[in-house]
Amino acid sequence: MANETSTSIRTVPDVQSGVPATQVSLSRVGVTGVEKVIRVRDGENENLFYAEIECFVDLNPQQAGVHMSRFEEVVGEAIDEVILGEAFKAEILAAHVAEKIRERQNGLRAEVSLTARYPETVETPESGIDTQEIYVLFGTAVASESGTRTLTGVQAQGMTACPCAQEMVTGLSRERLDAAGFDDSQIEKIVDVVPIATHNQRGIGTLHVGCPEGGPSWIDAPELLRIVETSMSSEIYELMKRPDEMSVVVKAHETPRFVEDCVREMIRQVVADYPDLPDEAFVMARQENLETIHRHNVVAERYGTLGELRAELATGEHSARHVAMREWLEGSAG
Repeated sequence: MANETSTSIRTVPDVQSGVPATQVSLSRVGVTGVEKVIRVRDGENENLFYAEIECFVDLNPQQAGVHMSRFEEVVGEAIDEVILGEAFKAEILAAHVAEKIRERQNGLRAEVSLTARYPETVETPESGIDTQEIYVLFGTAVASESGTRTLTGVQAQGMTACPCAQEMVTGLSRERLDAAGFDDSQIEKIVDVVPIATHNQRGIGTLHVGCPEGGPSWIDAPELLRIVETSMSSEIYELMKRPDEMSVVVKAHETPRFVEDCVREMIRQVVADYPDLPDEAFVMARQENLETIHRHNVVAERYGTLGELRAELATGEHSARHVAMREWLEGSAG
C-alpha cells in the first residue's frame, strides 16, 4: 500500500508549474507568519532569538503558482548555513534567504523580511545595576538580477517631555514667584536652576537604514539603537532604583522634545554618523508618542534617500520628493 501511494504521488502532475487560466504576473507570492528560533554564538555561549519571517517571490504570467514548501525548506537551510557571530545581523540572514529563494523558485525577484526580539543588558545611569532591555530588530533583503539590497531596522522605547506645556508651566512659575516677592534676576535664576514640570510620553522610535546593491553588507544595529534612544528626551529602563528614576526624570525635563524633534534628531545623527554611505542609501525614521493627557497618540515620520536628506540639511530647502521604503526596495527610486 505504501509503495502504491508513493508511486501515485510521483505520477501527479506539478500543478504549480502549469499555465494559469489568466496569464498575468503577480508582484509577490509567498508565506507570512513563519516562526523560528535562531541560535547566535557569543564565544562559548549561545543566545536564542525569536524571529518571525516573511518570504515572497514574484511570479511570471506563465506559472500557476510557487512551491510553498520550498520557502520553509530554504528558511531552515539558511538558518543552519549562516554562521552568526557575536551580534545578530538580521539583514544578513534575510539576504541569504532571499538569494536562495530566488534561485529555488526561479524568480526574477525575491523579498524576505525578518522581525526579531533582541535582549540587551544595559547599566542604569546612577545605581549602575544591570537590567535586561528588549529591543526589536528588523532585517529586510531584496534579491534581484542586479544584486541584493538590504534594510537594517531597529525599534526602541524612550521618554519624551513636552516643550509646549513646559513653557506654559514656566510662565506660571514666573508669575507665582513674582507674587511671592522675588525680583526679576532671582526669578530667572530659579527658573534656570530648578527643573520645570511638563507632561510626558512614552515614545516608540523606529529607524531603518538601507544599503543599495554593491553597498555595505550591513549596518551596526546597536549603533542604530543608540541613535533612536538618544533622539528622545531620555532613555528608560525596566529596572531602576530611586536615584535612577530621578536621573531619568530630570534628564527628560532638561531635554524637552516634540515627536517631530525626535525624528529630526534621528535623521541628523544618521547623516553625521554615516558619511561613507552612498547617496543612494535609504533612511526611514519614525516616532510614535503614547500621550498621557490625550486619548490619541502622535506620530511623525521622515523617509527618503540619504542624498535627499544631506541636501536638505546642507541647504535648509525642502526636498520635493521623499522616496518611500517600498519604492526604494523595488529599485524604482532612480
